[in-house]
Amino acid sequence: MLTKKQLDLLEFIHKRVGRDGVPPSFDEMKEALDLRSKSGIHRLITALEERGFIRRLAHRARAIEIVKLPESLGGAPSSGFSPRVIEGDKPDVPMPANAQPVSPIDASEVPLMGRIAAGVPIEAINQRSHSVAVPGQMLSGSGEHYALEVKGDSMVDAGINDGDVVVIKETKIADNGDIVVALVEDHEATLKRYRRKGSQIALEAANPAYETRFFSDDKVKVQGKLVGLIRTY
Repeated sequence: MLTKKQLDLLEFIHKRVGRDGVPPSFDEMKEALDLRSKSGIHRLITALEERGFIRRLAHRARAIEIVKLPESLGGAPSSGFSPRVIEGDKPDVPMPANAQPVSPIDASEVPLMGRIAAGVPIEAINQRSHSVAVPGQMLSGSGEHYALEVKGDSMVDAGINDGDVVVIKETKIADNGDIVVALVEDHEATLKRYRRKGSQIALEAANPAYETRFFSDDKVKVQGKLVGLIRTY
């Protein structure tokens, strides 16, 4: 059984698509249901999904498939209702001509090795906790990959936040400007931007609150290079 707000939202989406051929935006949904914020819409959409009336599609910006309608909206096995894809207020970006579409099952399991510091270095990571699913396009070429959970805020200006999961390709070689997992003095690991300056290695933060740290090149070992990032909300 749906609440009145859940039913109102489902009916609003269904009528707008039937009338205009395009779905309402999240702002329009919010205004139609007289809600104060879009977070309320997200909660209603989640409730409709849990009850089997809609399904959110992976790899699409806020895309929703209407699976069924309640009888009050004409939904019945004999109603002839066919599912529609409901897009949110973010338009699709055209795919480049040479790009390959990504299938929802195009993913690989990589080991999550623990936490990595984006701040003051922490003890080196060397224990596998579990695996995470990573989209295939994040895995760059051949070679082993692993994932680490970020702790700290020193790389926020590079778009890496506390709690993010970074995908790392194992390598001992890095170019200037690469974001790497660096092992410092064989016992501390950190995520920083790598720069070589003569016989010194600079590990740069992406946050003005943190200073660049310098080490002789025999004190720093590159353990891998950043190739992707996974964020949950």
